[in-house]
Amino acid sequence: MKTVINCAYNEHILGKGILPSVGQLNESCVISVGMPLKLRYSSCGITRRPFSVLLCFQDSFLLPVYDVLYFLELIDYRKQKRRRCTLVHRKKSRRLLPYTPSKDFDQRLEQMKSLTSALTEANMEFSNDLTYPPGMAPESANKADLENGGVQVLSSGDIETYNKCRAMAERGEYPPLRIVYDPYEGYTIEADDPIKDMTLIAEYTGEVDYIKNREQDESDSMMTLLLATNPDESLVICADRRGNIARFISGINNHKPESRKRKNVKCVRYDVNGVCRNLLVVTRHIAKGERLYMDYNGHENEYPTHNFV
Repeated sequence: MKTVINCAYNEHILGKGILPSVGQLNESCVISVGMPLKLRYSSCGITRRPFSVLLCFQDSFLLPVYDVLYFLELIDYRKQKRRRCTLVHRKKSRRLLPYTPSKDFDQRLEQMKSLTSALTEANMEFSNDLTYPPGMAPESANKADLENGGVQVLSSGDIETYNKCRAMAERGEYPPLRIVYDPYEGYTIEADDPIKDMTLIAEYTGEVDYIKNREQDESDSMMTLLLATNPDESLVICADRRGNIARFISGINNHKPESRKRKNVKCVRYDVNGVCRNLLVVTRHIAKGERLYMDYNGHENEYPTHNFV
């Protein structure tokens, strides 16, 4: 991009304007600048002699110019660098958003009724946290530092979002989701209000057990919690007896491209204050009335999904 600057040729002020062609500057050109600048040429002819590329800082300098058929372009590299850093910073700073409960009380009441009905039909007890019943894995077994290769640590900003969502749930303010029964897919979840991308809508909860104890379990509601370096210490969440609304999110069929396109929620395992937790995060904007779908397979791809729609 050519830039307007103050330039002088043979000590005669040319005024503000685009740098002229180098062919017109066969001796020298004095350029006054106030920021880091770099000169380069664009390919619009053939050079007979090379010329120097100089970098200057907040002062005038003398640039020797030879007889070439090129145009110079003035590039502000400091601005380019700042722009690139901004893009990287924005990508890294994508924080989780807390869900926004529906404002209408009657609407929230209908959402809770749909959840109560689904839990009753599934013979489940509501639990919005991980539970550790006797005879299964103890709470002390859930240590994030046991993860093979480590697990992503939830940032301090995202922990604030996580705590805010838990506080809202304790007050009876839940995400704007409604459970709807579909004769073909079974229980499904629909957004009862628009939901923004990167919104934390729930934590996948249930009873925690060792994976080795559930190898022959055919339950369709298990979710990996911890993949330890020692396989005997790996954990799984079992949401067949206790759980929350996350239990009813539909899964995609990994074998069908059209099914994979429906995915709008992802389950991410995080280290939250030293404890592994599975958080459900929206991956794109979800419109009111749209169903929620996620991939029940992690990177291990061991969960059978061929029966999903």
